[in-house]
Amino acid sequence: MIVVLFVTLVTIGANAQFYAQGGLNLANITNTNNGQTEKNHLLPTFNAGLMGKFGISNTFDMESGILFTGKGSKAETYFNNDADYVKTKFNPLYLEVPLNAVVKIPLDTKMKSNIFFHAGPYVAVGIGGKSTRESSIIGLRTSSSSKIKFSNDDPFTSRQDDAAYDKLKRFDYGFNLGGGIDFGKLLLKANYGFGLAKINSK
Repeated sequence: MIVVLFVTLVTIGANAQFYAQGGLNLANITNTNNGQTEKNHLLPTFNAGLMGKFGISNTFDMESGILFTGKGSKAETYFNNDADYVKTKFNPLYLEVPLNAVVKIPLDTKMKSNIFFHAGPYVAVGIGGKSTRESSIIGLRTSSSSKIKFSNDDPFTSRQDDAAYDKLKRFDYGFNLGGGIDFGKLLLKANYGFGLAKINSK
């Protein structure tokens, strides 16, 4: 789930607009084939970038752009009757390009305000990030951190050599769905991005 805030930067022609976008990401990752998160937890992170709408009509539009966005999760594994544990937080950073179809319901044509709904695919490439690990084994506690390392493995396959929370497939893709309110100079938007790639075979 992504909650974002848009601010209008430039208006081109009659309707086309570019926006600066920034906001909060609440990221998670599934770790079972049926989509369960088990003991994974939401990871607060961020998104920022530039988006643009083409200004096709008052009721329909297309939007795209480029976003710098954080993903990842907090994961916990307990064993030995929960006396021992491994806690991992990994926060990969991606450049993401969405392409959304937008349906608008006008509220005030003079102020150019509307309610809108959007949906469409995205593709993303990993460019950085950090992973941290904390463990307690038989009372011995350790912690470490490392930079996220990306491979160029095919995202459409499940096979990956030497997989770990700090070793991910570079390419991601998925589907966005959301909506919000356009006040003319300010936009409020909620978006759910559903990743379809298996970025970590572990």
